[in-house]
Amino acid sequence: MTSLRKLGSSDIEVFPLSLGGNVFGWTADEAQSFAVLDAYTAAGGNFIDTADSYSAWVEGNQGGESETLIGKWVKARGNRSDVVIATKVSQHPDYQGLSAANIKAAADASLRRLDTDYIDLYYTHFDKPEVPVEEIVGALDDLVKAGKVRAVAASNISPERLQASLDFSAREGLAPYVALQPHYNLVSRSTYEGALQDVAARPGLAAVPYFSLAKGFLTGKYRPGTTVDSPRAQGAGAYLETEQGVRVLAALDEISGARGAEIATVALAWLAAQPTVVAPIASARTVEQLPALVAVGELTLTEEELAKLTEASQGS
Repeated sequence: MTSLRKLGSSDIEVFPLSLGGNVFGWTADEAQSFAVLDAYTAAGGNFIDTADSYSAWVEGNQGGESETLIGKWVKARGNRSDVVIATKVSQHPDYQGLSAANIKAAADASLRRLDTDYIDLYYTHFDKPEVPVEEIVGALDDLVKAGKVRAVAASNISPERLQASLDFSAREGLAPYVALQPHYNLVSRSTYEGALQDVAARPGLAAVPYFSLAKGFLTGKYRPGTTVDSPRAQGAGAYLETEQGVRVLAALDEISGARGAEIATVALAWLAAQPTVVAPIASARTVEQLPALVAVGELTLTEEELAKLTEASQGS
């Protein structure tokens, strides 16, 4: 049984692979979404990631489709207390920004769609530098005090704004950020490593990286001369044009073959072993894609394997 990991300074414990809900209501319909969620929890998973804006980019969608499907699934399964639901605020077409009023209104809308009384982890999706951190942190603290949110976190934020937020919450005794959701993977290290990771590490924030598999590139299905049927194919395939991408793929192939593990599992295992990282996020459109993801909880890479991947990914 894969052991759970503590989410920063909170009392929340999570599976070491967070299931991305961005595909629910986009490339996965209700039946597919329910099947993936069932398979994930059957494998011991308990950490579901979504956002109020998923999937507003799809023609005919309004935003909130992912939350609605997750809410329907939780109600049908009667398992609300068994799962940790993370969602985000600032990008829904009807709830843009991080003003105090918008944060509270958006939270209420998410609660309605999720058909629940509380959100386990509530992220600011994209920071809005024009809004003082005092206003944002204060509004989030109000939600925690009201029992609508268990813990708060940030995503897509600068080191300076993250530090200012942490300083203010500590000074005023308000709910602190317990987690950070950065863009981070083997072919995109500079998006987190350095100042941002340092700020997160000092108070023990849990990093929950998104794009953990680089839009699918780190699954190994993108190869020279191959065509992949995916909405993300163009972005993922671009990594093949970089020296780092080629080096990383070669290292992943070598370790995957030696360990008898899927390439995606190896890529996630490298990420899960990095300082501050608690649970990478990865999404599955079908049940067949899931085993390689949840297997990260059972694969511990050797120091030599980690070093080989770290060296191959230099410059990313």
